[in-house]
Amino acid sequence: MATSSNELGTQKISKLLIKQAVPATIGILVMSLNMIVDTIFVGQWIGVLAIAAITVVLPIVFLISSIGMGIGIGGSSIISRALGAENSEKAFLTFGNQISLTLILAILFVTLGNIFSIPILNLFGAKGNILPIASEYFGVIIYGVPFLAFAMMGNPTIRAEGKPKFAMFAMIIPAVLNVLLDILFIKVFGWGIWGAGLATSLAYASCGLYILSFFLSSKSELIIIPKNFYLNFKIVREIVQLGGVTIVRQGAISLLMIVLNYSLFKYGGEISIAVFGIINRVMMFALSPVLGVSQGFLPVAGFNIGANKNDRVKETIKKSIWFGTILGTFIFIGIVLLKEEIIWVFTNDVTLLEKTPNAMIIVFLVTPIVTMQLIGSAYFQAAGKAIPALVLTLLKQGIFLIPLAYILPKYYGVNGVWWSFPIADSLSTIVTIWVLKREVDKNLK
Repeated sequence: MATSSNELGTQKISKLLIKQAVPATIGILVMSLNMIVDTIFVGQWIGVLAIAAITVVLPIVFLISSIGMGIGIGGSSIISRALGAENSEKAFLTFGNQISLTLILAILFVTLGNIFSIPILNLFGAKGNILPIASEYFGVIIYGVPFLAFAMMGNPTIRAEGKPKFAMFAMIIPAVLNVLLDILFIKVFGWGIWGAGLATSLAYASCGLYILSFFLSSKSELIIIPKNFYLNFKIVREIVQLGGVTIVRQGAISLLMIVLNYSLFKYGGEISIAVFGIINRVMMFALSPVLGVSQGFLPVAGFNIGANKNDRVKETIKKSIWFGTILGTFIFIGIVLLKEEIIWVFTNDVTLLEKTPNAMIIVFLVTPIVTMQLIGSAYFQAAGKAIPALVLTLLKQGIFLIPLAYILPKYYGVNGVWWSFPIADSLSTIVTIWVLKREVDKNLK
Protein backbone atom coordinates (compact mmCIF):
# COMPACT_ATOMS: atom_id res chain seq x y z
CA MET A 1 0.00 0.00 0.00
CA ALA A 2 1.41 3.40 -1.01
CA THR A 3 2.31 5.77 1.81
CA SER A 4 1.35 9.46 1.80
CA SER A 5 4.91 10.50 0.96
CA ASN A 6 5.06 8.22 -2.11
CA GLU A 7 2.02 9.99 -3.57
CA LEU A 8 4.18 13.12 -3.92
CA GLY A 9 5.94 11.44 -6.82
CA THR A 10 2.93 10.00 -8.63
CA GLN A 11 -0.19 12.15 -8.28
CA LYS A 12 -1.09 15.00 -10.64
CA ILE A 13 0.90 18.15 -9.72
CA SER A 14 -2.08 20.51 -9.56
CA LYS A 15 -3.92 18.07 -7.29
CA LEU A 16 -0.85 17.70 -5.06
CA LEU A 17 -0.37 21.46 -4.79
CA ILE A 18 -3.99 21.95 -3.82
CA LYS A 19 -3.80 19.04 -1.37
CA GLN A 20 -0.66 20.50 0.23
CA ALA A 21 -1.38 24.22 -0.10
CA VAL A 22 -4.99 24.35 1.10
CA PRO A 23 -4.31 22.91 4.59
CA ALA A 24 -1.14 25.03 4.84
CA THR A 25 -3.15 28.12 3.85
CA ILE A 26 -5.91 27.34 6.35
CA GLY A 27 -3.34 26.79 9.09
CA ILE A 28 -1.50 30.05 8.32
CA LEU A 29 -4.83 31.85 7.89
CA VAL A 30 -6.12 30.75 11.27
CA MET A 31 -2.83 31.51 12.99
CA SER A 32 -2.74 34.95 11.36
CA LEU A 33 -6.38 35.49 12.29
CA ASN A 34 -5.40 34.60 15.83
CA MET A 35 -2.78 37.38 15.81
CA ILE A 36 -5.29 39.79 14.31
CA VAL A 37 -7.91 38.97 16.96
CA ASP A 38 -5.21 39.30 19.61
CA THR A 39 -4.40 42.78 18.30
CA ILE A 40 -8.12 43.70 18.09
CA PHE A 41 -8.72 42.66 21.71
CA VAL A 42 -5.61 44.47 22.89
CA GLY A 43 -6.46 47.60 20.89
CA GLN A 44 -10.10 47.73 21.95
CA TRP A 45 -9.70 46.62 25.59
CA ILE A 46 -6.24 47.93 26.57
CA GLY A 47 -5.26 50.73 24.15
CA VAL A 48 -3.12 52.01 21.27
CA LEU A 49 0.15 51.74 23.23
CA ALA A 50 -0.55 48.04 23.80
CA ILE A 51 -0.73 47.53 20.01
CA ALA A 52 2.65 49.25 19.72
CA ALA A 53 4.07 47.07 22.53
CA ILE A 54 2.99 43.83 20.81
CA THR A 55 4.43 45.14 17.54
CA VAL A 56 7.81 45.51 19.29
CA VAL A 57 7.75 42.17 21.17
CA LEU A 58 6.56 39.69 18.54
CA PRO A 59 9.60 40.06 16.23
CA ILE A 60 11.81 39.12 19.20
CA VAL A 61 9.68 36.07 19.95
CA PHE A 62 9.67 34.97 16.32
CA LEU A 63 13.43 35.52 16.03
CA ILE A 64 13.98 33.01 18.86
CA SER A 65 11.33 30.58 17.60
CA SER A 66 12.64 30.85 14.03
CA ILE A 67 15.46 28.59 15.22
CA GLY A 68 12.86 25.83 15.31
CA MET A 69 11.41 26.92 11.98
CA GLY A 70 14.84 26.90 10.36
CA ILE A 71 15.66 23.45 11.75
CA GLY A 72 12.23 22.25 10.61
CA ILE A 73 12.54 23.56 7.05
CA GLY A 74 16.19 22.50 6.72
CA GLY A 75 15.45 19.05 8.10
CA SER A 76 12.24 18.65 6.10
CA SER A 77 14.17 19.31 2.89
CA ILE A 78 16.52 16.44 3.78
CA ILE A 79 13.60 14.23 4.83
CA SER A 80 11.63 14.90 1.63
CA ARG A 81 14.60 13.99 -0.55
CA ALA A 82 15.45 10.95 1.63
CA LEU A 83 11.88 9.66 1.38
CA GLY A 84 11.95 10.29 -2.38
CA ALA A 85 15.14 8.22 -2.57
CA GLU A 86 13.62 5.54 -0.27
CA ASN A 87 16.26 6.16 2.41
CA SER A 88 14.18 5.95 5.60
CA GLU A 89 17.24 5.55 7.85
CA LYS A 90 18.52 9.00 6.89
CA ALA A 91 15.02 10.46 7.32
CA PHE A 92 14.76 9.04 10.88
CA LEU A 93 18.26 10.22 11.82
CA THR A 94 17.53 13.72 10.53
CA PHE A 95 14.28 13.82 12.51
CA GLY A 96 16.02 12.86 15.78
CA ASN A 97 18.70 15.51 15.23
CA GLN A 98 16.00 18.11 14.52
CA ILE A 99 14.42 17.49 17.93
CA SER A 100 17.73 17.76 19.82
CA LEU A 101 18.89 20.91 18.02
CA THR A 102 15.56 22.69 18.52
CA LEU A 103 15.31 22.04 22.25
CA ILE A 104 18.96 22.88 23.01
CA LEU A 105 18.99 26.16 21.07
CA ALA A 106 15.49 27.32 22.05
CA ILE A 107 16.16 26.92 25.78
CA LEU A 108 19.53 28.69 25.43
CA PHE A 109 18.05 31.72 23.68
CA VAL A 110 15.06 31.95 26.02
CA THR A 111 17.48 32.07 28.95
CA LEU A 112 19.45 34.87 27.31
CA GLY A 113 16.21 36.67 26.44
CA ASN A 114 15.19 36.64 30.11
CA ILE A 115 18.55 37.92 31.34
CA PHE A 116 18.84 40.76 28.81
CA SER A 117 15.14 41.58 28.32
CA ILE A 118 15.30 45.38 28.79
CA PRO A 119 18.29 46.00 26.46
CA ILE A 120 16.69 43.71 23.85
CA LEU A 121 13.34 45.52 24.08
CA ASN A 122 15.08 48.89 23.77
CA LEU A 123 16.96 47.67 20.72
CA PHE A 124 13.73 46.58 19.03
CA GLY A 125 12.07 49.98 19.53
CA ALA A 126 10.41 49.87 22.97
CA LYS A 127 10.82 53.60 23.58
CA GLY A 128 8.96 56.04 25.79
CA ASN A 129 5.63 54.83 27.13
CA ILE A 130 5.84 51.61 25.11
CA LEU A 131 8.64 50.09 27.25
CA PRO A 132 6.80 49.19 30.50
CA ILE A 133 3.89 47.59 28.60
CA ALA A 134 6.24 45.71 26.26
CA SER A 135 8.32 44.49 29.22
CA GLU A 136 5.26 43.09 31.00
CA TYR A 137 4.08 41.30 27.84
CA PHE A 138 7.53 39.91 27.01
CA GLY A 139 8.05 38.65 30.58
CA VAL A 140 5.15 36.22 30.17
CA ILE A 141 5.24 35.22 26.52
CA ILE A 142 8.93 34.22 26.61
CA TYR A 143 8.07 31.01 28.51
CA GLY A 144 5.94 29.74 25.65
CA VAL A 145 8.71 30.21 23.10
CA PRO A 146 10.37 26.74 23.48
CA PHE A 147 6.98 25.16 22.71
CA LEU A 148 6.56 27.47 19.73
CA ALA A 149 10.06 26.61 18.47
CA PHE A 150 9.26 22.88 18.69
CA ALA A 151 5.96 23.45 16.88
CA MET A 152 7.67 25.41 14.11
CA MET A 153 10.21 22.60 13.74
CA GLY A 154 7.52 19.94 13.61
CA ASN A 155 5.10 21.64 11.21
CA PRO A 156 7.20 21.50 8.00
CA THR A 157 8.40 18.03 9.04
CA ILE A 158 4.80 16.78 9.12
CA ARG A 159 4.26 18.26 5.65
CA ALA A 160 7.42 16.49 4.45
CA GLU A 161 5.66 13.22 5.35
CA GLY A 162 2.82 14.22 3.03
CA LYS A 163 0.33 14.83 5.87
CA PRO A 164 -0.64 18.50 5.53
CA LYS A 165 -3.96 18.18 7.40
CA PHE A 166 -2.19 17.36 10.66
CA ALA A 167 0.09 20.36 10.13
CA MET A 168 -3.03 22.48 9.60
CA PHE A 169 -4.64 21.30 12.86
CA ALA A 170 -1.39 22.07 14.68
CA MET A 171 -1.90 25.73 13.74
CA ILE A 172 -5.67 25.87 14.28
CA ILE A 173 -5.69 24.49 17.84
CA PRO A 174 -3.50 27.21 19.44
CA ALA A 175 -5.24 29.95 17.44
CA VAL A 176 -8.68 29.01 18.76
CA LEU A 177 -7.33 28.53 22.29
CA ASN A 178 -5.61 31.92 22.24
CA VAL A 179 -8.82 33.73 21.28
CA LEU A 180 -10.79 32.02 24.06
CA LEU A 181 -8.10 32.71 26.66
CA ASP A 182 -7.80 36.34 25.52
CA ILE A 183 -11.48 36.88 26.23
CA LEU A 184 -11.17 35.15 29.61
CA PHE A 185 -7.91 36.77 30.77
CA ILE A 186 -8.33 40.30 29.36
CA LYS A 187 -12.08 40.94 29.32
CA VAL A 188 -13.36 38.74 32.17
CA PHE A 189 -10.41 38.70 34.61
CA GLY A 190 -9.08 42.15 33.66
CA TRP A 191 -5.45 41.02 33.57
CA GLY A 192 -4.52 43.48 30.80
CA ILE A 193 -1.36 42.99 28.75
CA TRP A 194 -0.10 40.32 31.19
CA GLY A 195 -3.23 38.29 30.48
CA ALA A 196 -2.70 38.71 26.73
CA GLY A 197 0.82 37.36 27.11
CA LEU A 198 -0.31 34.41 29.25
CA ALA A 199 -3.01 33.49 26.71
CA THR A 200 -0.50 33.48 23.87
CA SER A 201 2.09 31.54 25.87
CA LEU A 202 -0.42 28.79 26.75
CA ALA A 203 -1.53 28.65 23.11
CA TYR A 204 2.09 28.07 22.03
CA ALA A 205 2.33 25.23 24.58
CA SER A 206 -0.81 23.57 23.19
CA CYS A 207 0.66 23.69 19.67
CA GLY A 208 3.94 22.10 20.70
CA LEU A 209 2.22 19.36 22.69
CA TYR A 210 -0.16 18.53 19.83
CA ILE A 211 2.74 18.09 17.40
CA LEU A 212 4.61 15.92 19.93
CA SER A 213 1.51 13.72 20.28
CA PHE A 214 1.37 13.31 16.48
CA PHE A 215 4.98 12.12 16.28
CA LEU A 216 4.36 9.67 19.12
CA SER A 217 1.30 8.23 17.36
CA SER A 218 1.05 5.56 14.67
CA LYS A 219 -0.01 8.24 12.15
CA SER A 220 3.58 9.45 11.75
CA GLU A 221 5.90 7.73 9.27
CA LEU A 222 8.84 9.24 11.15
CA ILE A 223 9.75 7.30 14.26
CA ILE A 224 11.31 8.81 17.38
CA ILE A 225 14.37 6.65 18.06
CA PRO A 226 16.41 7.73 21.13
CA LYS A 227 19.79 6.90 19.54
CA ASN A 228 19.01 9.43 16.78
CA PHE A 229 19.02 12.26 19.35
CA TYR A 230 22.82 12.09 19.34
CA LEU A 231 23.94 14.83 16.97
CA ASN A 232 25.44 13.65 13.69
CA PHE A 233 27.86 16.28 12.37
CA LYS A 234 27.07 15.66 8.69
CA ILE A 235 23.30 15.83 9.25
CA VAL A 236 23.57 18.86 11.54
CA ARG A 237 25.71 20.69 9.01
CA GLU A 238 23.16 20.04 6.24
CA ILE A 239 20.25 21.09 8.48
CA VAL A 240 22.07 24.27 9.48
CA GLN A 241 23.06 25.09 5.90
CA LEU A 242 19.49 24.79 4.64
CA GLY A 243 17.67 25.88 7.79
CA GLY A 244 20.12 28.73 8.24
CA VAL A 245 18.35 30.34 5.30
CA THR A 246 15.17 30.64 7.38
CA ILE A 247 17.01 31.69 10.54
CA VAL A 248 19.00 34.34 8.70
CA ARG A 249 15.81 35.53 6.98
CA GLN A 250 14.10 35.93 10.35
CA GLY A 251 17.24 37.63 11.61
CA ALA A 252 16.97 40.03 8.68
CA ILE A 253 13.29 40.58 9.51
CA SER A 254 14.22 41.33 13.11
CA LEU A 255 16.91 43.78 12.00
CA LEU A 256 14.34 45.27 9.64
CA MET A 257 11.94 45.73 12.57
CA ILE A 258 14.66 47.57 14.48
CA VAL A 259 15.17 49.92 11.51
CA LEU A 260 11.42 50.29 10.88
CA ASN A 261 10.60 51.05 14.50
CA TYR A 262 13.51 53.52 14.65
CA SER A 263 12.35 55.36 11.51
CA LEU A 264 8.67 55.22 12.47
CA PHE A 265 9.29 56.54 16.00
CA LYS A 266 11.68 59.25 14.77
CA TYR A 267 9.48 60.56 11.95
CA GLY A 268 5.99 59.70 13.19
CA GLY A 269 6.10 58.92 16.91
CA GLU A 270 4.38 56.13 18.81
CA ILE A 271 1.26 56.37 16.64
CA SER A 272 3.21 55.34 13.50
CA ILE A 273 4.43 52.17 15.22
CA ALA A 274 0.79 51.37 16.02
CA VAL A 275 -0.13 52.03 12.36
CA PHE A 276 2.50 49.53 11.25
CA GLY A 277 1.31 47.08 13.90
CA ILE A 278 -2.12 47.01 12.24
CA ILE A 279 -0.68 46.81 8.70
CA ASN A 280 1.65 43.99 9.72
CA ARG A 281 -1.24 41.94 11.16
CA VAL A 282 -3.31 42.49 8.01
CA MET A 283 -0.32 41.51 5.87
CA MET A 284 0.17 38.23 7.75
CA PHE A 285 -3.51 37.36 7.32
CA ALA A 286 -3.98 38.56 3.74
CA LEU A 287 -0.85 36.89 2.37
CA SER A 288 -1.61 33.52 3.98
CA PRO A 289 -2.94 31.96 0.72
CA VAL A 290 0.27 32.95 -1.09
CA LEU A 291 2.39 31.63 1.78
CA GLY A 292 0.29 28.45 1.72
CA VAL A 293 1.21 27.92 -1.95
CA SER A 294 4.92 28.25 -1.14
CA GLN A 295 4.58 25.86 1.82
CA GLY A 296 2.70 23.38 -0.38
CA PHE A 297 5.41 23.71 -3.02
CA LEU A 298 8.26 22.58 -0.73
CA PRO A 299 7.40 18.89 -0.08
CA VAL A 300 6.18 18.32 -3.66
CA ALA A 301 9.31 19.82 -5.21
CA GLY A 302 11.67 18.24 -2.63
CA PHE A 303 10.32 14.72 -3.13
CA ASN A 304 10.49 14.93 -6.94
CA ILE A 305 13.98 16.44 -6.86
CA GLY A 306 15.06 13.48 -4.72
CA ALA A 307 13.39 11.10 -7.20
CA ASN A 308 15.08 12.87 -10.19
CA LYS A 309 11.74 13.67 -11.84
CA ASN A 310 12.73 16.97 -13.45
CA ASP A 311 9.59 17.41 -15.55
CA ARG A 312 7.45 17.20 -12.43
CA VAL A 313 9.71 19.71 -10.65
CA LYS A 314 9.36 22.23 -13.52
CA GLU A 315 5.62 21.76 -13.59
CA THR A 316 5.48 22.31 -9.82
CA ILE A 317 7.39 25.61 -10.17
CA LYS A 318 5.18 26.92 -13.00
CA LYS A 319 1.86 25.98 -11.42
CA SER A 320 2.86 27.29 -7.98
CA ILE A 321 3.79 30.68 -9.42
CA TRP A 322 0.59 30.77 -11.48
CA PHE A 323 -1.67 29.89 -8.52
CA GLY A 324 0.09 32.36 -6.23
CA THR A 325 -0.04 35.24 -8.71
CA ILE A 326 -3.80 34.85 -9.18
CA LEU A 327 -4.32 34.76 -5.41
CA GLY A 328 -2.06 37.79 -4.91
CA THR A 329 -4.07 39.81 -7.43
CA PHE A 330 -7.36 39.08 -5.66
CA ILE A 331 -5.78 39.91 -2.30
CA PHE A 332 -4.66 43.35 -3.50
CA ILE A 333 -8.08 44.15 -4.99
CA GLY A 334 -9.70 43.19 -1.67
CA ILE A 335 -7.33 45.45 0.30
CA VAL A 336 -8.08 48.42 -1.98
CA LEU A 337 -11.86 47.96 -1.76
CA LEU A 338 -12.06 47.29 2.00
CA LYS A 339 -9.21 49.36 3.47
CA GLU A 340 -11.36 51.58 5.75
CA GLU A 341 -13.52 48.70 6.96
CA ILE A 342 -10.42 46.66 7.82
CA ILE A 343 -9.00 49.42 10.04
CA TRP A 344 -12.32 49.94 11.84
CA VAL A 345 -12.11 46.34 13.06
CA PHE A 346 -8.91 47.10 14.97
CA THR A 347 -9.56 50.48 16.50
CA ASN A 348 -11.84 53.50 16.78
CA ASP A 349 -8.90 55.85 17.39
CA VAL A 350 -9.38 58.82 15.03
CA THR A 351 -5.68 59.28 14.26
CA LEU A 352 -5.17 55.61 13.41
CA LEU A 353 -8.28 55.60 11.23
CA GLU A 354 -6.91 58.59 9.34
CA LYS A 355 -3.30 57.47 8.85
CA THR A 356 -3.52 53.69 8.30
CA PRO A 357 -5.57 53.12 5.07
CA ASN A 358 -3.33 54.94 2.57
CA ALA A 359 -0.18 53.53 4.18
CA MET A 360 -1.62 50.02 3.87
CA ILE A 361 -2.38 50.46 0.15
CA ILE A 362 1.22 51.53 -0.52
CA VAL A 363 2.67 48.57 1.43
CA PHE A 364 0.45 46.09 -0.52
CA LEU A 365 1.03 47.72 -3.91
CA VAL A 366 2.92 44.88 -5.63
CA THR A 367 1.29 41.95 -3.82
CA PRO A 368 0.37 40.20 -7.13
CA ILE A 369 4.03 39.40 -7.86
CA VAL A 370 5.36 38.33 -4.44
CA THR A 371 4.79 34.61 -5.14
CA MET A 372 7.73 34.66 -7.56
CA GLN A 373 10.07 35.62 -4.71
CA LEU A 374 8.73 32.94 -2.40
CA ILE A 375 8.84 30.11 -4.93
CA GLY A 376 12.31 31.14 -6.12
CA SER A 377 13.90 30.84 -2.69
CA ALA A 378 11.74 27.80 -1.79
CA TYR A 379 12.99 25.90 -4.86
CA PHE A 380 16.63 26.21 -3.81
CA GLN A 381 15.75 25.12 -0.26
CA ALA A 382 13.88 22.10 -1.63
CA ALA A 383 16.87 21.29 -3.85
CA GLY A 384 19.30 21.50 -0.92
CA LYS A 385 21.17 24.50 -2.40
CA ALA A 386 21.72 26.69 0.63
CA ILE A 387 23.69 29.62 -0.81
CA PRO A 388 21.29 30.73 -3.59
CA ALA A 389 18.36 30.07 -1.23
CA LEU A 390 19.96 32.33 1.36
CA VAL A 391 20.72 35.12 -1.11
CA LEU A 392 17.21 35.11 -2.58
CA THR A 393 15.65 34.99 0.87
CA LEU A 394 17.65 38.03 1.99
CA LEU A 395 16.87 40.08 -1.11
CA LYS A 396 13.71 41.79 0.12
CA GLN A 397 14.18 42.19 3.87
CA GLY A 398 17.96 42.41 4.05
CA ILE A 399 19.46 43.71 0.83
CA PHE A 400 16.72 46.10 -0.33
CA LEU A 401 14.18 46.88 2.40
CA ILE A 402 16.48 47.65 5.35
CA PRO A 403 18.52 50.37 3.57
CA LEU A 404 15.40 51.77 1.88
CA ALA A 405 13.50 51.97 5.18
CA TYR A 406 16.45 53.85 6.70
CA ILE A 407 17.26 56.19 3.81
CA LEU A 408 13.89 57.13 2.26
CA PRO A 409 12.36 58.59 5.48
CA LYS A 410 15.22 61.10 5.59
CA TYR A 411 13.72 62.67 2.45
CA TYR A 412 10.03 61.70 2.54
CA GLY A 413 9.27 61.26 6.24
CA VAL A 414 6.98 58.41 7.31
CA ASN A 415 5.79 57.95 3.72
CA GLY A 416 9.34 56.90 2.87
CA VAL A 417 8.90 53.90 5.17
CA TRP A 418 5.71 52.83 3.40
CA TRP A 419 7.14 53.24 -0.12
CA SER A 420 10.21 51.17 0.77
CA PHE A 421 8.00 48.03 0.75
CA PRO A 422 6.78 48.02 -2.89
CA ILE A 423 10.18 49.18 -4.16
CA ALA A 424 11.95 46.34 -2.32
CA ASP A 425 9.36 43.81 -3.53
CA SER A 426 9.76 44.91 -7.16
CA LEU A 427 13.56 44.79 -7.13
CA SER A 428 13.77 41.42 -5.37
CA THR A 429 11.20 39.88 -7.73
CA ILE A 430 13.20 40.94 -10.79
CA VAL A 431 16.39 39.38 -9.41
CA THR A 432 14.60 36.19 -8.31
CA ILE A 433 13.05 35.62 -11.74
CA TRP A 434 16.46 35.95 -13.40
CA VAL A 435 18.20 33.54 -10.96
CA LEU A 436 15.40 30.94 -11.06
CA LYS A 437 15.23 30.97 -14.87
CA ARG A 438 18.98 30.34 -15.11
CA GLU A 439 18.72 27.44 -12.66
CA VAL A 440 15.80 25.82 -14.48
CA ASP A 441 17.48 26.16 -17.89
CA LYS A 442 20.72 24.71 -16.55
CA ASN A 443 19.69 21.89 -14.22
CA LEU A 444 16.11 20.90 -15.05
CA LYS A 445 16.38 20.10 -18.76
